[in-house]
Amino acid sequence: MPAATASGADATPNGNAKSRDHNQGNQDKKYTVEQKAAVIRVQRCSATAFYEILGLEKTCSDAEIKKAYRKLSLLTHPDKNGYEGADEAFKLVSRAFQVLSDAEKKQKYDRFGGDPDNRFGPGPAPSASPFSGFARSPSGGRGPMFEDEISPEELFNRFFGGGGMGGGPFGGFDTGPQFVFNLGGGPGFRVHQFGGGRPRRRPREANGNGEAPQSASSVLSNLLPLLILFVLPLLSSIFSSSTPQGPSMRFDSPEPPYIMQRTTPRLQVDYFLNPAEVEDYSNRNFRDLDRKAENSYVTNLQYDCQHEMRTRNRMIENAQGWFFPDVDKMREARNYEMRSCRRDLWIGKEGYLLWYPLSYQQSCVTSWPAVSTMVDSLSEADKIRNKRLAKLGSQTSSTPGQHGEENSGGMSAAKPPSTSGQELKERTSPKLNVSSSAAPSELPDNPFAQQSVKDPRGDAPRIKITPTAEPGMLPKKRALSDQKRSSSRAGETLEEWEDKALQDIFRVTLDPSARSDAHGHHLSFVKGVRADLEEQGQPIRLSNATLDQAILDAASNTSKGTAALDYLLACWKRVTAQFKHSKSHKVEDSRLDVLKEARRLCMSYCIFAITMPEMFGREAAESSPLVPHLLVDSEDDRGICHDFLMEAMARFADDDTVEPALVSAVEDLSRQLAKMTMNDDYKPYVLALRRLVRYPLLVKAIAQSSLFLPPSTSASELESVTLLGPFFAISPLQADITSQYFSSPKSRDRTFITNSQQALRMALTTHQQDLLDIVNHIIKSDKSAREQMLDWFALCVNKNHKRRAMQVDKKLVSSDGFMINVTVCLDQLCEPFMDAQFSKIDRIDFEYLRRKPRIDIEDETKMNMDQNTAEEFYGQAAGGINNFISEVFFLTLAAHHYGTEATNQTLSQLEKDLKRMEKHIEEIELDRHKWINNQAQLRMFDNAIKKYKDQIDKGISYKYAVQGVLLDDQMQARSLQFMRYVIVWLLRLVSQSNFPRQPIQLPLDPDHTNLFDALPEYFLEDVVGAYRFVMRNMPWTISSTRSEELIIMCITFLRNSERIKNPYLKSGLVTIMFAGTWPGPNRPKGVLGDLLMGLPIATKHLLHALMKFYIEVENTGAHTQFYDKFNIRYEIFQIIKCIWDNQIYRESLDRESKANVDFFVRFVNLLLNDVTFVLDESLTAFQQIHNLSQELQNPQHLEQAVRQEKEEALSAAKGKAKSYMQLTNETVAMLKLFTEALADAFTMPEIVQRLADMLDYNVDALVGSKSSELKVENPQEYDFQPRVLLADILDVYLNLRNKENFVLAVARDGRSYKPANFQKATMIFRTKAADLKSPQELQAWTTLGEKFRKAKEADDQAEEDLGEVPDEFLDPLVYTLMTDPVILPTSRTTMDRSTIRSHLLSDPNDPFNRSPLKIEDVIPDTELKAQIEAFKAEKRGAKIAQAHIMDTSAG
Repeated sequence: MPAATASGADATPNGNAKSRDHNQGNQDKKYTVEQKAAVIRVQRCSATAFYEILGLEKTCSDAEIKKAYRKLSLLTHPDKNGYEGADEAFKLVSRAFQVLSDAEKKQKYDRFGGDPDNRFGPGPAPSASPFSGFARSPSGGRGPMFEDEISPEELFNRFFGGGGMGGGPFGGFDTGPQFVFNLGGGPGFRVHQFGGGRPRRRPREANGNGEAPQSASSVLSNLLPLLILFVLPLLSSIFSSSTPQGPSMRFDSPEPPYIMQRTTPRLQVDYFLNPAEVEDYSNRNFRDLDRKAENSYVTNLQYDCQHEMRTRNRMIENAQGWFFPDVDKMREARNYEMRSCRRDLWIGKEGYLLWYPLSYQQSCVTSWPAVSTMVDSLSEADKIRNKRLAKLGSQTSSTPGQHGEENSGGMSAAKPPSTSGQELKERTSPKLNVSSSAAPSELPDNPFAQQSVKDPRGDAPRIKITPTAEPGMLPKKRALSDQKRSSSRAGETLEEWEDKALQDIFRVTLDPSARSDAHGHHLSFVKGVRADLEEQGQPIRLSNATLDQAILDAASNTSKGTAALDYLLACWKRVTAQFKHSKSHKVEDSRLDVLKEARRLCMSYCIFAITMPEMFGREAAESSPLVPHLLVDSEDDRGICHDFLMEAMARFADDDTVEPALVSAVEDLSRQLAKMTMNDDYKPYVLALRRLVRYPLLVKAIAQSSLFLPPSTSASELESVTLLGPFFAISPLQADITSQYFSSPKSRDRTFITNSQQALRMALTTHQQDLLDIVNHIIKSDKSAREQMLDWFALCVNKNHKRRAMQVDKKLVSSDGFMINVTVCLDQLCEPFMDAQFSKIDRIDFEYLRRKPRIDIEDETKMNMDQNTAEEFYGQAAGGINNFISEVFFLTLAAHHYGTEATNQTLSQLEKDLKRMEKHIEEIELDRHKWINNQAQLRMFDNAIKKYKDQIDKGISYKYAVQGVLLDDQMQARSLQFMRYVIVWLLRLVSQSNFPRQPIQLPLDPDHTNLFDALPEYFLEDVVGAYRFVMRNMPWTISSTRSEELIIMCITFLRNSERIKNPYLKSGLVTIMFAGTWPGPNRPKGVLGDLLMGLPIATKHLLHALMKFYIEVENTGAHTQFYDKFNIRYEIFQIIKCIWDNQIYRESLDRESKANVDFFVRFVNLLLNDVTFVLDESLTAFQQIHNLSQELQNPQHLEQAVRQEKEEALSAAKGKAKSYMQLTNETVAMLKLFTEALADAFTMPEIVQRLADMLDYNVDALVGSKSSELKVENPQEYDFQPRVLLADILDVYLNLRNKENFVLAVARDGRSYKPANFQKATMIFRTKAADLKSPQELQAWTTLGEKFRKAKEADDQAEEDLGEVPDEFLDPLVYTLMTDPVILPTSRTTMDRSTIRSHLLSDPNDPFNRSPLKIEDVIPDTELKAQIEAFKAEKRGAKIAQAHIMDTSAG
């Protein structure tokens, strides 16, 4: 066995023992991406989530457990994996395997959860376990009932055949022969082992016989307590009824499938379940589950706390060393965070008696006090460049500089100072002397010589960075000199103190025999510095004059794999801490000068290590050396602290390499993040940028980076090429993320989906807050940076115009997640100026759009202006300067259009595509029988089906993810707040008023300016889209108190619809009010109904606005206008039904109908057209359904082709009946309401006959001889209630029963008027539908039928009296006797006035030559009218004379 030193350390050639370096042993080893990923994944797992650690399901087999352990142990073993944390991950993997590979422990774990050993573990808590007295001993040993504990290394070696169990296929990891020694003392003292495999057991006593055997009775008596406490409860559980294993649960955070959150009632513990495992649980089951969760939680905390305490104690032992402690490692051990132990204390404060670890209480230490920050002097750029050139062998002369006074003001490290660049440059550094000296002979321990590599110092000249005095300059306080000065400490000169302080700070030595300091830190022997001092005959002491060369030597000779920057950053933190400490304790100025110069030199070499690593014998890395240090916390030993950044920024003016180095590091952060998704460890990158943007001078530099606004960037490259793009690209909508949140989406229930969406929103909201913080600091830091930030936002929206195309190519635009993050960030930037009183609305300047705006609106459709006119309008540039509020306002509007609104459009289209794909799959599946006899073809068919279904699953997962992002209450509330501001701004612009301080007067002034007409259409479209989405999906987020402006906007633009060119944009206003009247919980009239009932502008103008658009929508100009108008009118009907109970609306409507007759005649005509059409279509469809169903009752008599044709026709008829019947019910209901309120408008000459004919026709269809053809199976499927429909039609008759012209019109209907139909209707309501009509209504109906009969008899007699009417007296269209003939001006045709008026309501052209015609243009034909009157008088006279003759004859 090889010899060893007493400490077990490596022996040096001169016999001095080198202190051990207390590491986990893998700092110098490399690691692969797979190894890193494995460590990160394992560390994220709970310490007792054994299945999750091994990546297994509960149903896994023993073989799968071994296979998983084999793979993970090789990936995480610290001898193979150099990634930080591999040692801890390896221990977790080993513990998981120990539990799951043991059948008994696995059974306990599956049943109770938590560590099965820890359930019987130590702790004074009385409720922990009845078996706690038989736990492991605190020292780590086990009682007699347990076998010896196996360490992770032993387990690994046993599993792979190493460490005393023979070689295996993996070779084992035995590190060599072992040796053991005792530090003295008797039994119980610690025995230390080095190398080898498992520790040796303590030898037996000297006699070799061991302990005497015990008798059976003594053994039984000793085991009796165990039998009582352990075996009896076990037998009881065996013979009791078996309890099914409970559902799995997860603590701390949700992770699919554990996304259902519950909180226990006692301890308020949050835990997460798989919804599928508890879908049938009762309240009692959940109460039991809550108790189990609390027990498991507390048990796990105790185990984790014990684990943390053991880890901390182990760290303390390692820091103590054999001969002297390691102060840094001791501080690290005492600062070790013990989260589980703290959490135990937290629960204890809630009144729950828990085990309080005394050792943890004793280990609590206070953190290091915060120290103030300061800015030290800087070196000149020319001097630094000369030094670097000298080091590389190209010596350059330097130029003199100036000294400056020190800025001693400090600021708190918690809040970065807002020091301007000028303040940072107020002082400059001491002068530099760049000189060279002969290179010393090669050191015997040169690491490069051992690897046959030339010493990087080579023969290059030595560099010395020393202060020089300038002629005529007075010394500052006390200048440094070679003369000895007394120190405040008795017997210690300044030179002695300086030598000791610098050696401690930089951990270097001039003594070749000294390898460590008093604290055990390794010291680097600077041989070259000692040689120079000996050559010059100077004392062998370290001073600032020789410090630069000492730093260079020490940084160049760091251990392999350790960067020079790591060493220098540690030195920087030590020298900064000592400088601040000395300054706060007011030590003498001479010592402060020493520390200040050492600090300056250290920073200079840090910059060298960043910008010129080859100076230290290192090859330049592909990415900035600063990146790894930025990714760790600034308080970490390897982190970049506030003082470092402040000092680096102070050198921007003098060293032109510092600023590019920091900017380059930020650029590399961005490049690395561009390769990540939300599943990766992206958070450190975001936090790093958050820290950096708190420094205005650095923000200004970052904003000038070439990556901030790279030229010629496409929309798809914004997320990866621009500097901020990767940060905004992080989203749960990234590729493959959605499938992880919503795996197997078709099989998931609504609860699972909702919980997953909630978890998704939580993660995204946190990230968006980080993004806002970054953007806020950039905007507030500097004007140039603010302009760059606004330009970047403009670039994002301007490059993504194609996101609003009809067919979007995802490869050519930015992603939904990226654009949503941009929109949310801009929404939050608007919040400061969006107050409830609109006090800053005046700051939003319309002329912004005519001052070279950032947003590109050139190709956008304008509100009411063609392209040429718009170009001319915007070509007249406005003067002035755009303010920040206007910039952000218009950028946010554009971001909504191309961001969230485009995503809404994507979601809507995706839902349609998924339905189409599902239908296509069903059609394809019908062809399976074609391949049933060809297995090869069938496999291809099945594979194709599977790929198609996978695509559908992806689409469904993405749909759920998008819904999860968009259905965020907070996000939508913020969006609606912005849209409310947009509404007020638009109303102010269109009305040219001081709204909302002054009310809007309607109708608007027709002499308006072009300001509103020239706006892009999407300014209003975004408002409509946002409210429409929220109304349909989450109406509870809309506050009634903040919706007045929305209603005013809808009424204003519908009342003055000529101000908007796009009819579909106007229809969106109707849709908003329609959705706002949907009944909801505690809102029977929806979110807007109450406002519509009481808002003055609504009661005065709403009905007129709706009726006006009802008329306009007859012609939308689109190929789908015929169907669009019915959908829009249906929504109008619903709004009218909501407000019809308000008498004020009906009174206002009656007054306006009398004042604006032509308007109401047009409305009534179109309403009649709709009623006639939808009634006819619906009843015809039911007749078709009836007849086709009768024919298909015996399909065997039909040929295959004929049967299939009829089946298709039947399906089409059913679809037609469903769609039209809903419109029929609503249209007839509207006719009933309006005839009640506007009877005069419906009985005008041009209207009344059409109305009577339509009513008679439908009554005949419902009760006449062919009514049996309307009978269909399941009429409720089509919402077809013929008796209710008949009752509504009868109400229309009754509403007009007092109008004589209506009674005459019914009587003159020669096609459909049949008195028998009225009698049959009366019988139906008396016998089969008595609940639909009261006796009074039936009596009125009977009376009205009698009036119709008498009117019919009188009209027939009058027609008979007229006899043969000349053709010139008949109307050429309807062939009735004209009463008011008029001449059409172009065709010169004579028609009755009522006939041509009725025609012009639907067609504005002459019916004979199609030339345009207005009712005002017709010419009264007075001569023909006189002839007709003479003809009628003559006929009446002849009738009277004939009656007189008959009377005479009779007499």
